[in-house]
Formats: sequence, structure tokens, C-alpha cells
Amino acid sequence: MISLTSPVRTRAHGWPAGIKLAALAVATFALFLIHDLWIMAAAFAASLGLYALPGWRFFRAGMERLKVLWPFLAILGVWHVVTATYDEGAEILLRLLTTVGLANLVTMTTALSDMIAVIRWLATPLRRVGLNTRAMELAIALVIRILPTLIDNGQRLSDACRARSPRRPGWRVVVPFTLLALDDAEHLADALRARGGFLENKET
Repeated sequence: MISLTSPVRTRAHGWPAGIKLAALAVATFALFLIHDLWIMAAAFAASLGLYALPGWRFFRAGMERLKVLWPFLAILGVWHVVTATYDEGAEILLRLLTTVGLANLVTMTTALSDMIAVIRWLATPLRRVGLNTRAMELAIALVIRILPTLIDNGQRLSDACRARSPRRPGWRVVVPFTLLALDDAEHLADALRARGGFLENKET
């Protein structure tokens, strides 16, 4: 999952989060069972159609968030060209785009609090045997929340590098990006400790 809730209101925003997450799980499982390139291409086209249904603004926002996949797609594409496994490579690339695209659709049309509520309900049996599930719930929420911020930070670093040099940023932004991510993580950890960390509220 990549993006936060879309500002463009769609019909899917009103659907129960549990149903959307269950449908996503079933679709993802089914996509990994499919090994026909044409069916995979049709599934990818269908996912693009789902992005297009709410209108151009929603479609553009969704595609913008999926840009983070391009480095992985490029690496996979080069590998399968070098190894001459073109059909297998196309199948893997289409599966990756479709599964991540569908997951992105769910986060764009579902409030984070609703998804956490579903996860908390699914973790009820673990709490009954004495396990603290708050850390898991919070970790999932943080991943969904922080990933877009990390992407934006990386884009700003790349833009700053281009403004100072005609060369492509490439690997030059890896170290400052890593340091920036660690700094953000440290501030986040301090904020969590200030609010009690992962301790369960004894009154609930």
C-alpha cells in the first residue's frame, strides 16, 4: 500500500473497510495463481479502469503514487531482458503493478482509522491469549502514513541535487536520504515514548 486517502470522494469511500481488504486479499491470491500472460494483462487493464472510473483527477493521483515502483520495474525488466525470459518478466511486472495498484486503490478509498479497526478486530484472538497487538496495529499505520513522506523527501533531495549540478542525482542522494529517514525515525520514536510507547491502556 502506498498512498493515503484520496481527496477525491468516490463510491468506494463508503464501502466497509473489511470488505475492501478481504477483496484485496482474494484478488492478490488469485493473481499469484495466474500464469497466463494475457489474463494478467487483462487484470492490469481492469485495475487501470478502476482508477479511471472516478475521473481524471483521481487517476492522476493514483498514478503519481505508483511512480515509486519504477526503479524496481526497471531492475526486473533489465534482468529478464539479459536472461531472455521475456514472457516471465512481463508476467512478473504486470503482477507487481496490478497487486500494488489494487492495494493503493484500497488505501486511497479507505480511512486509516477504518483499516486499523479491521486489523484490531482480526487480532482479537491474540489479545485473548495475552498478546499485546498494539505494536502491530501501530506499525501498520506508521508504514502507510510514513511511506508517502519518505517518497516526498526523496523527491526533494533529488530536486535539490539537480539544482546544484547538471548530473543526475542517482546514488548521490542515498546517504542524505538514509540520514534523513533515520532522523525522522528518531523523532518518531521520541514522540511515541512521550505518549507511552506500546503500553496497553489498562482502563480499556
